[in-house]
Amino acid sequence: MDVFTLLSLIGGIAMFLLGMHQMGLSLEKAAGPGLSGMLERMTRGKTRAMLLGLIITAVMQSSSTTTVMVVGFVNSGIMKLAQAIPVIMGANVGTTVTSWILSLAGIESTNFWISLLKPTTFTPVLAVIGVAMMMFSKNARRRDTGGVFAGFAILMYGMDMMTSTVKPLAGDPAFQSLFLMFDNPWLGLLTGAVLTAVIQSSSASVGILQALAATGAITNGIALPIIMGQNIGTCVTALLGSVGANVNARRTAMVHLVFNIIGSLLFMVIFLIIRPYMAFFDVTTSLLGIAVIHTIFNVLTTGMLLPFAGQLERLVIRMIPEKKDDSYEVMIDERLLATPTFALNRCRELMAEMSSLAHNSVVDAIGLMENYDSSVADNVEKMEDAADEYEDKLGSFALKLNHLSLSASEGRDVTKILHGIGDFERISDHAVNLMETAREIHDKGIVFTDEAKEELKVLYLAVRDILDMAADAYNRDDIALARRVEPLEEVVDELIDELKLRHVHRLLAGTCTVETGFVFGDLLTNLERVADHCSNLAVCVIELSEGEYNAHAYIQRTSSMSDFAIEFQKDSGKYALPKESNRSQSSNDA
Repeated sequence: MDVFTLLSLIGGIAMFLLGMHQMGLSLEKAAGPGLSGMLERMTRGKTRAMLLGLIITAVMQSSSTTTVMVVGFVNSGIMKLAQAIPVIMGANVGTTVTSWILSLAGIESTNFWISLLKPTTFTPVLAVIGVAMMMFSKNARRRDTGGVFAGFAILMYGMDMMTSTVKPLAGDPAFQSLFLMFDNPWLGLLTGAVLTAVIQSSSASVGILQALAATGAITNGIALPIIMGQNIGTCVTALLGSVGANVNARRTAMVHLVFNIIGSLLFMVIFLIIRPYMAFFDVTTSLLGIAVIHTIFNVLTTGMLLPFAGQLERLVIRMIPEKKDDSYEVMIDERLLATPTFALNRCRELMAEMSSLAHNSVVDAIGLMENYDSSVADNVEKMEDAADEYEDKLGSFALKLNHLSLSASEGRDVTKILHGIGDFERISDHAVNLMETAREIHDKGIVFTDEAKEELKVLYLAVRDILDMAADAYNRDDIALARRVEPLEEVVDELIDELKLRHVHRLLAGTCTVETGFVFGDLLTNLERVADHCSNLAVCVIELSEGEYNAHAYIQRTSSMSDFAIEFQKDSGKYALPKESNRSQSSNDA
């Protein structure tokens, strides 16, 4: 093998890996959201979960990607270890689809219709169609489909380049002697494991093995141990992905390794026993033969070990025991960035959790005004601390996600998340301020007048309703509901202005003290700020749906619209204050 042949081989491998990456990425973007829903719905039974792992891997053309994704889901709390094990087993079967696709390159026939199945016949057409769709289509789904076609064309071109490079080496004594080493099955297993660990793709390493099989130098007896090793080597990706993850995520990666080691060693023992008695193992294999061996091995291994998923779970739990200091809950796992659509789906779930956290903290803080409870007050502070953690981790994750290859709608969702994080965190801050006001009222024995209490009940109701409305509109992307937020925010502003005015009247009448007035003012200010942030959230939903985000411009534009006026009048009637009384009181309350 001269330098130019070696360079051609390396170039073919590079094109092959590039095509596999492009095809898998485009397939994931095209089908990712649907697969995310499937993953959450279909992991209740072992068989269904195994089939799910098979389907996802067949679509994304990578068992390593599926396994890393599952590790990330377990680490984020989306899946349990028991649910993850059958999915990983199914991934091992799903990865065999690639070898069947690549085996088409070995078709040899003079029949016209059979020749059409040969990739070199239809790949150029797919390449032209794919590139045209990627360059000229405005539809994101069509561009992703074009990426699949182009990726497949590159992959098959690389495969053809590898095959055509090594075929002339079939008669080379040095090349033939290289494969004599693999008469030792353990060396074949080690080679397969190392090669796959280096390129981190069992599908790619099987493709390389298929290209070498085109030389006629590889027998079935040589191929099987290498394929066994490839199954072990592919576990490296998940093991690396579990570094720094929680205990269940590390156990998930370990299940992948243990499952493949047990399967490989079990079949290695069987292989060593029956090899001397079966001429099949001395027969030269082909691209199709590699695909058959790869499939039979993975299907049998999965079929044998699937019933023992529970025992595998208990085994890895013993191997990686729970530690006392392993209670830290990782809210989001950066390993999900390997699959952007799944990462974005997790962001949406966390935003829903954060919005619920902010909502509950305000509602609890308002409840403290009438019934102060120190444990509830402490919980409001804990929720605010959690909101800070959401803002930090989710914000950093979303920024990283924003730099990946996303569709226009996915990019819009990331932008919405980045805008919303700050508003929900500030709402939690104001909840703490409200809680501290309630604590001051309780500690100092401050009592509001009956009039003030009745007025505040109306304001509390309006603030709770605007919180519900804004959070629902944000989480559901409900533009119609979002348009109802701004009129209610204006009503809240007017309520607060009226309450401040009535407070001044009571102050002048001597029915409240200056100190009590300060507390009353702090309470109104924080409720007003909560409503302001609800308005920001609603405007974000509306403006991003129209392709831009400018809150001030939107508010100025809509405040004079007839729909706004109708909603404003409706809300003004719903949240009307009781009539102001002029009677005086001698108590020092407000």
